Amino acid sequence: MPSHRVPAPVLADGEKPKGPASYFPSIEKTYGQPVQHWLDIAAEALETRSHSGAVAVLKDDHGLGHGHANAVVAYVKAHLGG
Repeated sequence: MPSHRVPAPVLADGEKPKGPASYFPSIEKTYGQPVQHWLDIAAEALETRSHSGAVAVLKDDHGLGHGHANAVVAYVKAHLGG
């Protein structure tokens, strides 16, 4: 199993995600990739970019909408302690 800097949330049956993670089901449905894919891209982008710079990577390079990109970056930053 690969190691991820910020693992995707694991929810119990019937549990609803809160905060930025509440966007994750829609992100997976809309863009056809597991949310872990986007979390990994955001974590890598945040190594050298600001929050808005990482959002821009997801939007400009990968086609995510602003709200979805912002939710992914906010989740990653919260779990990296930033």
